[in-house]
Amino acid sequence: MAVPHLQQPSFLLASLKADCMNKPFAQRCHDLEIVIEDFPAKELHAIFPWLVENIFGSLDGIIIGWNLRCLHGRANPTEYAIALDFLDPSGPMMKLVYKLQAEEYRYEFPVSYLPGPVKASMQERVLPECSLYHNKVQFPPSGGLGSNLALNPFEYYMFYFAISLITQRNSPTTHHISPSNSAYFSLVDTYLKWFLPTEGSVLPPPSSNPGVGIPSPVPRSPAVPFTSYGIHHTSLLKRHIAHQPSVNADPASQEIWRSETVLKVFVEMWLHHYSLEMYQKMQSPHVKESFKPTEEHVLVIRLLVKHLHAFANSLKPEPLSPSAHSHTASPLEEFKRVVIPRFVQQKLYIFLQHCFGHWPLDASFRAVLEMWLSYLQPWRYAPEKPLQSAELQPRSVSEKWAPFIQENLLMYTKLFVGFLNRALRTDLVSAKNALMVFRVAKVFAQPNLAEMIQKGEQLFLEPELVIPHRQHRIFMTPTLGGNFLSSWPPTITDASFKVKSHVYCLEGQESQYKQMFGPEVRNLLNEAQLTQMIMNCGAAQDENGKKKLPDCIESEDGLILTPLGRYQSIINGLRRFEIEYQGDTDLQPIRSYENATLVRLLFQLSSGINQRFADQMEILCSREDFIGRLCRYHLTNPFFVEKSRHSPALKQRSGCSRRPRISLRFLASYRTLLSLFMIYFIASWFCIGPLACTFIILLGYFLYAIVMTFFTERWKPHQH
Repeated sequence: MAVPHLQQPSFLLASLKADCMNKPFAQRCHDLEIVIEDFPAKELHAIFPWLVENIFGSLDGIIIGWNLRCLHGRANPTEYAIALDFLDPSGPMMKLVYKLQAEEYRYEFPVSYLPGPVKASMQERVLPECSLYHNKVQFPPSGGLGSNLALNPFEYYMFYFAISLITQRNSPTTHHISPSNSAYFSLVDTYLKWFLPTEGSVLPPPSSNPGVGIPSPVPRSPAVPFTSYGIHHTSLLKRHIAHQPSVNADPASQEIWRSETVLKVFVEMWLHHYSLEMYQKMQSPHVKESFKPTEEHVLVIRLLVKHLHAFANSLKPEPLSPSAHSHTASPLEEFKRVVIPRFVQQKLYIFLQHCFGHWPLDASFRAVLEMWLSYLQPWRYAPEKPLQSAELQPRSVSEKWAPFIQENLLMYTKLFVGFLNRALRTDLVSAKNALMVFRVAKVFAQPNLAEMIQKGEQLFLEPELVIPHRQHRIFMTPTLGGNFLSSWPPTITDASFKVKSHVYCLEGQESQYKQMFGPEVRNLLNEAQLTQMIMNCGAAQDENGKKKLPDCIESEDGLILTPLGRYQSIINGLRRFEIEYQGDTDLQPIRSYENATLVRLLFQLSSGINQRFADQMEILCSREDFIGRLCRYHLTNPFFVEKSRHSPALKQRSGCSRRPRISLRFLASYRTLLSLFMIYFIASWFCIGPLACTFIILLGYFLYAIVMTFFTERWKPHQH
């Protein structure tokens, strides 16, 4: 877009707004790239807030923007590629961010759109613990509640990008396309790989002036040490907003300030929607929260969890000398060491607890389940490759993961109990719900995992000895804000103290811990429920491929359902008897495929024949030769006894005698009548008369009856 440099910023903004209405998407992005390259930061400063809102949508959700959540490569390949190139970490939009960052501009972000706990804290004039908000809160001159955050360009851009997942979730979406194929999902993955690299270091931002770097936002606040696991840490962090700390930045943090900012923004915007205080005071599934995460939201968090595991596992092995570690470790390596316990653990645990207690009892919970299981298995994202082996045995979990399991004990134990309670309330007949139970069982059945979890529980339940030096230990709480490099705490070698600190920090010192391997959890499942879960794992068919009958016992009155059988058939419908008509077939209600008049006439005819020749038919059927077998095939129901075995009918009724008789009701069926009409019609083409055709039909049926009599007598002997 050829716009002279002497134009006023207001005219530049008006021109760009007009282009949004009149030009196609590709042309608009090309023009924006030219504007970013040619215009100075002073003029770009005025269009930056509008451009960010135009891309990610407005905070109130009215303006959709580029709708990155619904932009998919298969449906719109051209726009998809252009958007990703424009918003790439090395693309035009980031060049604009760094261009403004060099001038140290600030942009206002309303506090009212921040996550609930952060907003509530600021409204109470209490400084949030995360340093992302320190030295940024601004109140209006009138003294009202409409406060804002003063953010630098990089923070402003990342705030809008992260929160658009929340603010734009009510916008129309394409339901038949997976959210993981959207442009937004791809950008999250790209930003994580760029700013939290598993190999090498973070690439420096491009600078319009060679040799001039982009300054880090300063100053920052130091971390506050945590002195005892028995004292809740948030009380130490509450400080009035009017006294926001201002200290000099650690020079080492200049290298990774973008990495730290991206992680903090993602965690705050996506996970920090439920406060620890409310969780500890009101641990009930009936507590109503205003924020309800979507399945897409959970999928994005799972992507974050998986990448953070890979990021943390890419940490270089520690040197043998502890003194060498403190002098040679780079800020990025130190960041990898604390990224999960320090920034993610607490907020993710509370987020998962809320999902386990409030998510609908349907198959959509699979997204939450997979995100939880991804966090529980950091070894899946370790750089070392599993040894190629012909054995299909699952790999044993290495002992090197014991510290992670112990420091995340509640993630394994309490959430497992929470899932168990959910599973007992779901319809396990559904294949999708049964699959979720199988997935959890498969993960927790990995060799050596249960033993390490049990070891962690033993460490927590270990009696606390009154040792003087323990009272003065310092433990870094997982969620303290500030620059993580400052006030670095000493390493704690006491595993029991670490486990207790983890549990008490999240659950409170007076919480009642429920052992995963204790009798209370084992009693959650009774024998019937355990049997049902086992059957849903593939034992739902018998050797003949038919569904098994409900569990029952045979008594004098017939089959009686056991408690397990009632659970199978009545409560969950897992198994059922074959419901069939067991009475006189001639007395069944007239079907829609039968002629009512013929049914009545043929019934009267059959009844007359049966009454007239009853004794003769019984004598013929009692013979043991071929004539007797042929008569039994025609005059009795050979499958009645077999069918009665699949019914809970009374023994007296099922075992009653069935006298030989003739039933002509099949001739009243429209299908039979149509078949006979077609046979007679085709026979007329070959000059075969009705009498001859009838004789051929009877002869063919007689031959068929002989064959069927032979096979029926051999396979299923009659019982009289």
